[in-house]
Amino acid sequence: MEMASIGNQTITEFVLLGFYVRAELHLLLFIVFTVIYTSIILGNMLIIVAVVSSQRLHTPMYFFLANLSFLEILYTSSVVPKMLEGFLQEAAISVAGCLLQFFIFGSLATAECFLLAVMAYDRYLAICYPLRYPLLMGPRWCLGLVVIAWLSGFMVDGLVVALMAQLRFCGPNHIDHFYCDFMPLMSLACSDPSVAQMTTFILSVVCLTVPFGLILTSYGRIVVAVLRVPAGASRRKAFSTCSSHLAVVSTFYGSLMVLYIAPSAVHSQLLTKVFALLYTVVTPLFNPVIYTLRNKEVQQALWRLLYVKQTETID
Repeated sequence: MEMASIGNQTITEFVLLGFYVRAELHLLLFIVFTVIYTSIILGNMLIIVAVVSSQRLHTPMYFFLANLSFLEILYTSSVVPKMLEGFLQEAAISVAGCLLQFFIFGSLATAECFLLAVMAYDRYLAICYPLRYPLLMGPRWCLGLVVIAWLSGFMVDGLVVALMAQLRFCGPNHIDHFYCDFMPLMSLACSDPSVAQMTTFILSVVCLTVPFGLILTSYGRIVVAVLRVPAGASRRKAFSTCSSHLAVVSTFYGSLMVLYIAPSAVHSQLLTKVFALLYTVVTPLFNPVIYTLRNKEVQQALWRLLYVKQTETID
């Protein structure tokens, strides 16, 4: 990558400014976000362990959920540790490291956009076509959908990062964010970033609106199917599940749409960071609870696993 210079000095690193808060609050925020990060890792790890260890959970729905959990562990881990470092000391990151962080996080976030759409489509088939569901969502098709979601994420953001790597960055080298995001980096570019910006905008429109539209369509058809069921506990449970799923999904897609499709709508950098927290921390924290941990099958699998471990310990 070509480096620009300030005077006679070449830029070799960026400094992440993080949040503007009083110094005495840094330790408190470090503890709070450490607890949240630990909860995200443990919650998603529990889901993966439950799905892998229980034969009853070897179904398409839980296969997708385990992939979602693994994905969220990775992409949260690509951002939060650097944010935590910023509460304790100056968070410096090399130019190459900055682009790598954006590539990893962006690829995984894009993959999640596609994976959430796959999960919604899976629920639509299971509820609206229960008899044909085993044929429509066979093991090979499930694996193929997951592979497509992961590869699409890395291909899309690989193109964006390739364009970003052609830019020259010359002072200042302070990024007003808690991680290397696209727009803050573009504001520091000395060369013309219009090609990278237009490409990112077009890809963002496609990768956000198309999956989100598929999700809304799938849940709309699910609601229509549920309305045909006589009123009762099953209908209330279905509506409760759909509404909680849509709330988390809308938060995830909505915050990404604001920052990547309509960034001019956000006039405050603090508000930008708040929106970024929604998809980097908040949704990964609630997804395990909303999708899985309050599910009786998962709870039973975890209790059985715990019981086996206790029995082995006693023996």
